Amino acid sequence: MNIATIGIDLAKNVFQLHGVNCHGKVVLRRQIHRGQIRGLFVNLPPCLIGMEACASAHYWARTLQSYGHTVRLIAPHFVKPYVKTHKTDATDAEAICEAVNRPNMRFVPIKSIEQQSALSLHRVRQGFVWARTAQACQIRGLLAEFGLVMPQGIANIKQVPKLLQVAGKELPAPFCRLIERLLAHLKELDRQTRELEEQIVDWHERSEPSRRLAKIPGIGPITASALVASISDVRSFKSGRELAAWLGLVPRQHSSGGKPTLLGISKRGDRYLRTLLVHGARSVIVRARKREDEKDGWLKKLLDRRHVNVATVALAHKTVRTVWAMLAHDREYRPNYKSLPMAA
Repeated sequence: MNIATIGIDLAKNVFQLHGVNCHGKVVLRRQIHRGQIRGLFVNLPPCLIGMEACASAHYWARTLQSYGHTVRLIAPHFVKPYVKTHKTDATDAEAICEAVNRPNMRFVPIKSIEQQSALSLHRVRQGFVWARTAQACQIRGLLAEFGLVMPQGIANIKQVPKLLQVAGKELPAPFCRLIERLLAHLKELDRQTRELEEQIVDWHERSEPSRRLAKIPGIGPITASALVASISDVRSFKSGRELAAWLGLVPRQHSSGGKPTLLGISKRGDRYLRTLLVHGARSVIVRARKREDEKDGWLKKLLDRRHVNVATVALAHKTVRTVWAMLAHDREYRPNYKSLPMAA
């Protein structure tokens, strides 16, 4: 069986395969269980394998690569146009097989085990931060129902014991015990968040590229480690602008008839990375407004003519391009670096 390309529709237990030969003729259309994957592909001659970048895709990509195959991961929305009829596992596998052979198709870099482990820390920490914020809002809401209103901000939760003490016997004892239980849960969430941040910083200190990125203004250990773990191979991006577009920090376009129309940022890609970069840019802008020695700099001039939110996204975009240049060319950060003009 001469198979040149195989499309795999991944699932939890039952996988659908669609294979074609070098002439595009279908030679394999099969449904197999999870435990049969290794036995099948270890005996196949090396071929091109396409999969959607979904759950467990990076694991299977590394596994099949170890058998000598060439594996390509495709974003699901790039596969959708190749689905010919109704959605089934067989048509999805056929669409993946068709898409992976397109010469201009964009592929998702395959992450290593270390990168996936670091991203797991970030995802779990993010979940704890969301849960901590929700718990603080719940405490504020419950107290507000009894006329105890505190200023907004999670830092003001420390005023809760004092408010309960001032209220005294006006509040029922079961309600006070409930608030104390919620405060204990909030402290536990905060403790676990700090522990995960320590693990992320430890990973950051052991990663040389992450330490270099942390020297860029607006990027700390959290953002630097997330960028290094998410961008498997920065050379898969042709330029810094392509990396910025991958993160959704470029304008959306709705152009027709030769008339370009630019809208707000596309917000494609990883929302978590984009949030970290934008918040880092905000902190840089706050510091820049307080420093008099940068009144003639690029950022100051941009703030003078554009809204602060526009300047924030522009600075985040510029930061991403700096990240690409440092990683692609193995350079250190230089604050006053100026690129040479292109030769005529």
